[in-house]
Amino acid sequence: MNFSRISAEKAKTLLAKADTNLIDIRDEQSFQLGHIVAAQHIDNHCIAEFIAKADKSKPLIVCCYHGNSSQSAAQFFVEQSFQEVYSLDGGFEHWRT
Repeated sequence: MNFSRISAEKAKTLLAKADTNLIDIRDEQSFQLGHIVAAQHIDNHCIAEFIAKADKSKPLIVCCYHGNSSQSAAQFFVEQSFQEVYSLDGGFEHWRT
């Protein structure tokens, strides 16, 4: 199984309709300066805990700066047995425009 790419518009719809996990993999400073309201910041220090505690049956949207790094991260989460994983096209920069 692979991840899917999702537009900001479709991600907003999914977040409104379903119990969805949204994670932001940007650096802590960038996250603190601005992030999607529902996003949880995930980095190397807390990723193992997130994987252990997360409901892997819920949709998972991965957000980065521009939608590039989130693709490899999304594939990583697929490999960790998450069932429905998305990479946010355009990342946070596209979301906030």
